[in-house]
Amino acid sequence: MGFYDKHVFFCTNLRADGGDCCGKRGAQQARDYVKNKVAELGISSLQNNIRINAAGCMNRCDEGPVIVIYPEGTWYTYMDEKDLDEIIGEHLTHGRVVERRKI
Repeated sequence: MGFYDKHVFFCTNLRADGGDCCGKRGAQQARDYVKNKVAELGISSLQNNIRINAAGCMNRCDEGPVIVIYPEGTWYTYMDEKDLDEIIGEHLTHGRVVERRKI
């Protein structure tokens, strides 16, 4: 296993040409929300080492906004904080894939 138990990457890319992208769909705010929620819940600790990061374009804009969780390599899209809470509660806390949000 790598250094992190779970490593979460949020595409936060903003396209220079103004085209559709994750950044225009609130991705940075979603990343900040998840980072704060993981800290608040205390699930990012030495026992359950979770890292939340921003990433550039992941070339899945048509399915966005998107996140990918490693080491599993599970891709998700989300619409709101309810979806993010489900991903936190199921995947990050219990290791269960949220099939309805998976892409």
